[in-house]
Amino acid sequence: MAFSMLQLFLFGALGPRLVRELGVSPAALGWTTTVGFGTAAVLSPVGGRVVDRMGPRRSLVLLLSVSAVTLALIGAAPGPGFLLAAVALGGVPQALANPATNKAILAAVAPARRGPVTGMKQSGVQVGAFAAGLPLTALAGGIGWRGAVWTAAATAALAALWALRALPADPADAAELASKAAAPRGSLVPRGSIAWLAVFSLFLGCGIASVNTYVALFGAQRLGMGPTAAGALVAVLGVAGIGGRVGWAKAARPGRAEWLPGGLAAGAVGAAALLAAALAVPALVWAGVVAVGVFAVSANAVSMVLVMQRSAPGRAGQDSALVAAGFFAGFAVGPSLFGPLAETGRYGPGWLLVAAEFAAACAVATTWAVRERRAGPAEVRGPGLRVGRGR
Repeated sequence: MAFSMLQLFLFGALGPRLVRELGVSPAALGWTTTVGFGTAAVLSPVGGRVVDRMGPRRSLVLLLSVSAVTLALIGAAPGPGFLLAAVALGGVPQALANPATNKAILAAVAPARRGPVTGMKQSGVQVGAFAAGLPLTALAGGIGWRGAVWTAAATAALAALWALRALPADPADAAELASKAAAPRGSLVPRGSIAWLAVFSLFLGCGIASVNTYVALFGAQRLGMGPTAAGALVAVLGVAGIGGRVGWAKAARPGRAEWLPGGLAAGAVGAAALLAAALAVPALVWAGVVAVGVFAVSANAVSMVLVMQRSAPGRAGQDSALVAAGFFAGFAVGPSLFGPLAETGRYGPGWLLVAAEFAAACAVATTWAVRERRAGPAEVRGPGLRVGRGR
């Protein structure tokens, strides 16, 4: 999970250096995120089917290998155009990440422990944020940003070798192959609870992506922070997200989990307000990134717990991919909306835009939770399938 989205955090943490050394404008910096996650959003529904058929180990080896190639190409980019092409390739591991890891959890972890384990694996994304924001940013100060990105690429390649050797082989017995052949293909359009979670994730992703991409540049351009200190904002965001994802996912038990997304999105509105207030009181930027990690970033982990609680048998990979597609679409849209404001230095309106996106996520999640409560003891698991809560 850390490697699947590492490029996003690298662009955010290394943004001040890319703007200065590679001639990337603030708006173009936003387009790197838009291209990468736009590709991931398009590929995610198909990626879920690929994972359901390939199995988690083969999918994870593929994910890590493509991540290594993507990072190596980013490190070699001579200019913004090549950078965008390399970033598009990075959409492949993003599309595979949630389906592959969720399938691995369903195969290997007892139901009672899936919530905490899901929170732990979702926190891997924030481990990537920490790595980009602190050690890799510090390394860039010594050997240059290209050397730091190539170091990350080599580490991803080593992780691919580890996955190939250490993870259990994907089952390939006749009974399983027959089960795969007989499994319904299902729709590529989310329905029921999965549709609500996908729309919630769309608005959530818009806000999170803007913070990830622009908070370090905001610190450098408007708050007078140096490149390393500005990159540390992304690291703090990552650490806060690790704790939040593990804690909130553990708390996401059936009957309670449905209310968490709306509450966390409401907290994220306050986090965006703190970032806007940092223009007047710069120290508030640290409180703002911590709050974004605890509330906004953590809400995505709760979404994945809900997907596993509600997916029909054989559809965990597909449903995970559909919700992830909504999240990635938000990541594609958010920075492209924020970019023109950053280009003209209007970060105050930019953070208010992020607050509005989190507010929309809150409205969607709360409406869904109310509908679920009114539905009584039945709940939607997957597209259109209703089962009792006790099953």
